[in-house]
Amino acid sequence: MYLDTCYIAKFYLNESDSSAVRELVRGAGKIYSSVWALAEFHGVLHRRVREGAMSSPEAGELAARFAAHARASLWAFLPVSESLLRRTGMLMISCPREVFVRTADAVHLATAQELGEQEIWTNDRHMLAAAPYFGLTGRSA
Repeated sequence: MYLDTCYIAKFYLNESDSSAVRELVRGAGKIYSSVWALAEFHGVLHRRVREGAMSSPEAGELAARFAAHARASLWAFLPVSESLLRRTGMLMISCPREVFVRTADAVHLATAQELGEQEIWTNDRHMLAAAPYFGLTGRSA
């Protein structure tokens, strides 16, 4: 099962669909994501602090829990290689004009595709819409 960073973050945050994400994670075998999520997760925390939805100490606690889970291999992070980035670029440029795909999302989509996954779990509406152009089905709990 492949989760993008939004879904990994929902595992730690208390949002409307966080409990569904936690159940999904508990019921899954191995959970994959791009190593990109190691940095992107902290960007999610920073944004919440910047917007006033979380304090800096709370963000630090979640960052420490995430790091501990990463060390314990709850998340299986796949490397971002030059060949993956080159393929990601080609996939992005071949998307139709109306497809809105951000670079970080495309890295997740290409990583899931390279892994041989059929689905990618996210709540990001742009990634869900772009998934078919990467040969994937976008799923959301």
